[in-house]
Amino acid sequence: MDNRSEVREFLMSRRARLTPELAGIPAGPNRRVSGLRRSEVATLAGVSVEYYAKLERGAIAGASASVLDAVSQALQLDDTERAHLLDLARAADGIPASGRGRRRTVRNPATRPSLHWALEAITDGVAIVRNAQSDVIAFNPLGRAFYSPVIGDGGRTPNLARFQFLDPVSHDFYPDWELFAEMCVAFMRAEAGRDPHNRAIQDLVGELSTRSDTFRQLWGAHNVRTHGAGTKRFHHPIVGDLTLAYEELAITAEPGHILLIYTAEPGSPSAESLRLLASWQADHLPVVESAP
Repeated sequence: MDNRSEVREFLMSRRARLTPELAGIPAGPNRRVSGLRRSEVATLAGVSVEYYAKLERGAIAGASASVLDAVSQALQLDDTERAHLLDLARAADGIPASGRGRRRTVRNPATRPSLHWALEAITDGVAIVRNAQSDVIAFNPLGRAFYSPVIGDGGRTPNLARFQFLDPVSHDFYPDWELFAEMCVAFMRAEAGRDPHNRAIQDLVGELSTRSDTFRQLWGAHNVRTHGAGTKRFHHPIVGDLTLAYEELAITAEPGHILLIYTAEPGSPSAESLRLLASWQADHLPVVESAP
């Protein structure tokens, strides 16, 4: 991914969405754009028009933290967008966001027995481990039953983004498919900015851009987000509709890997559905051996 292009399109897209009214400045007559002008962003950020235009052309290398903070405030970036801009600036400066060498060897945590023990200890909720490119590399037993539509008949490692945009089954599994699609792409955008040298993410973006018009359009919007916590709706082919709360936890031993846990409100119909799914899993799915 070209860093200058990423910076340019990100800043332009943020400027285009911010109206004069939202920025607290007069719109004036004969306005040809709905968003802010470069000169207006420059004024709000306290920099020259020439300097802001240089940033928006993608020449962000060497920009100070104070300037980036001022631009973030002028464009009313949220915390995730601000972090994304800083990631892009670090990449332009040649500084890996992780603080490690760019060609570091990343271990696969799915080979670590203690991780499987931890997953199996979670019995009342869905628990999976995913990496930065949305590969699901480990499940607890309930997670394997819950994500059976994503896993399918096996083969290559299940990938949440590939399932979202290339498998028609995802439209049934995700009742709020459009919302999930936006979240999926915005998460991938943030990850790509955080680690612009991740070839696996680049390859996945290229594949999905070629095969999915929806993905290509959403990718071009340059929206970014992190998940963290929230609530999602699902429709499972075995137990029907569920509303589940989720928490994402970083696995500090393996940077870039996330433990995702879904739980249901105690006493709710969704909690009963998870119990039914656990019972079905015990009767129908084979036991998967833990990593040696």
